[in-house]
Amino acid sequence: MLVKLYDLQADPVLDTRMAEQGITLRRALVPELTAICDWIRPRFGAGWADEATAAIMRQPVTCWIAHQCDSLLGFACHEATMKGFFGPTGVDERARGKGVGHALLLRTLLDMREQGYGYAVIGGAGPIDFYRRSVGAIPIEDSSPGIYRGMLPTAAPSGVSE
Repeated sequence: MLVKLYDLQADPVLDTRMAEQGITLRRALVPELTAICDWIRPRFGAGWADEATAAIMRQPVTCWIAHQCDSLLGFACHEATMKGFFGPTGVDERARGKGVGHALLLRTLLDMREQGYGYAVIGGAGPIDFYRRSVGAIPIEDSSPGIYRGMLPTAAPSGVSE
């Protein structure tokens, strides 16, 4: 899917919703690499943990996290596998429905714009309607499997596809 970053705006209502729930969104720190990847791996698989590692090791870091006190609720990355790509992103099942995924998506895409991108590609987009509704993403015809063609298989937890 393709997102026009130049049309994207911050959402103060969503920011207030996160603050009222005590949810903090911020750029991950390199010393958090192990904790974040240990959280990602059982929920979303080794491949996503590997991509998050790449995003956390970049300068500037391109992995954003959402947490409530000491509990990690979700993450979103860009520049993990390819330049100009958003993802992977995931939210803990218990935190879904609180706006965390939308807030992470928006914050990460705004970071891409701040770094000079006019467009973002969402590769392997799962919830197409969510991306369309949240940030106006449009499908890129004939783009699956795209850059993931011929990729070696990774171990994913039961019920999760990468």
